[in-house]
Amino acid sequence: MNKKEALFVRNTIKITAAVAAASAVALGASACSAPSDTTASSDKGDKNAPLVVAASPAPHAAILDFVKNKLADKEGLKLVVKPFNDYKIPNKVTDDGQVDANFFQHKPFLDTFNKENGTHIVPVQNVLIEPLGVYSKKIDKLSDLKAGSTVSVPNDPSNEGRALKLLADNGVITLKPGVGSDAKLTDVKDDKGVKITELEAAQTAPRIDDVDAAIVNGNFAIGAHLKPSKDALALEKSKDNPYANFLAVKKGNENDPRIKKLAKLLNSPEVKKFIEDKYKDGSVIPAFGPAKS
Repeated sequence: MNKKEALFVRNTIKITAAVAAASAVALGASACSAPSDTTASSDKGDKNAPLVVAASPAPHAAILDFVKNKLADKEGLKLVVKPFNDYKIPNKVTDDGQVDANFFQHKPFLDTFNKENGTHIVPVQNVLIEPLGVYSKKIDKLSDLKAGSTVSVPNDPSNEGRALKLLADNGVITLKPGVGSDAKLTDVKDDKGVKITELEAAQTAPRIDDVDAAIVNGNFAIGAHLKPSKDALALEKSKDNPYANFLAVKKGNENDPRIKKLAKLLNSPEVKKFIEDKYKDGSVIPAFGPAKS
């Protein structure tokens, strides 16, 4: 080995040692870093940590904020509310442990989501129902819909079925015999020339001007300042409605003491009164009780 080669080897050894030392320091710093106080803790066994709940902004996050500000301290519950204006992310972050629970959905939606995404989310406690409604900026009554008129519906399977049934119940379309709230576009027997457009549920209200009528979920109607009792051309009936929204967790976390505290508070007389006072327009209706798995 000549001098040049020997020098190259010594320099290489020095560089390798320096990189290794730097890596060790970085690893040590990473291992010592503390988790955020908003990090989900159900998988870590810390039942005194804040309970992090993902929720749609309205009405779910608003109800959780009421619980957080008015009721939680008395039960020794620390609550962190993380709003998501989306129907997919809350279940994903609940399943992977980024949050401890979520509050935004009904059972048909959850069943479909779990099946399609391999998630393991389970319902815990029913809280409310948000009747689906038909809204328009262009017509005053559903009978004004003619051949060529456009109607937007939510594109997720459970809400689309509800939307199509609502249209059928009000004579806008005809569904195949025996088809109910599980209807798909292929189950429409007669659309009477009305063109049905599929949109993400969150987009039906913002894009209402693009169509003659839009079917909007209750929480998105609230966000768009639509009043169901006043503005809806047709409204889903609340009696015997199977679409109660519930508190949900990853399977195995149902017995977390913090979850039980929150479930109790969400079904309290104080929350019932808050819902009835805040949503006098009928956009949100209390629907308390254990949720069916």
